[in-house]
Parts: sequence; C-alpha cells; structure tokens
Amino acid sequence: MKNKKGGFWGEFREFITRGNVIDLAVGVIIGGAFSAITSSLVNDVMMPLVGLLLGGVNFTSWSFTLGPIFANAEPSVIHIGSFLQAVVYFLILAFVIFLFIRGVNRAHAMAQAKHDSKAAAEPPAPAAPPAPTEAELLAKILQVLEAGDRN
Repeated sequence: MKNKKGGFWGEFREFITRGNVIDLAVGVIIGGAFSAITSSLVNDVMMPLVGLLLGGVNFTSWSFTLGPIFANAEPSVIHIGSFLQAVVYFLILAFVIFLFIRGVNRAHAMAQAKHDSKAAAEPPAPAAPPAPTEAELLAKILQVLEAGDRN
C-alpha cells in the first residue's frame, strides 16, 4: 500500500529530515570524536603522570601472571593496567558528561525562571463573566416569548 507522501522513499525522507534524527546523528559523531579525545587524554597524558607520581610505573604493561592451570598451557595474565586505564577513562567521561548536563539544566532553569517572571509581570486576563444560571436563562426566554406575543 503506497503512502500519500511518496511511498517508502517519501517516508524515509520525512523521517531522516526530522530535527531529532539529525540532532541524534550530530550527537553520535561529536560523541565519537570526544571519545577519541578523552581516550588520548587518559592514555597519553593522565596515566603517564600517574605512573610518574607512583615511581615510574607504566600502567599499560602492568599485569599479574598466574600460573598455568594445566601442565602444558600458557599462564593466564590479568592486565590490571588496561583495566585501570578504562576506569579512569570512564570516570573522566562521566564527569564531563555530568558537567555538560549540569550546564544544560542550569540554562533550562534560567530560561524557565525568566519565562515565569515575565508571565508573573503580565496582568492577569480579566475573568470571564459567569455563565447565566438556569433561572436567568428561563427568565430571558420568557421575556422573548412575551415580547413576541405583544407583536
């Protein structure tokens, strides 16, 4: 069944040109770029500084080797340094996202407060006259009927 707006491709064009889909695409692209920046900040700047403060430890190669479980198997290795880098990366990313959301919430609150103060400054609209009661309506109908009888 064809849609009035041009079938499948018309629906697709309408979907893709909606503002929220484009905003989402931009957000994903910027998020990917920000992820690369954060990853570089953690791996290339912060972790070497932390390693220097802890006596020259290279976190990327920090690992624990466990003995082999079976006789001819290779030993198991726990790469704790990679895990710590991932934790630091997550914490930095979460903190930056928190700051961003906090800023957006504050801007929204300021805009809402401005809107509320502007609405409070405007005089209230005059109240609508009260609706006539049933007795008043019947009295008017009676007046109209009496006026019609006189003519």
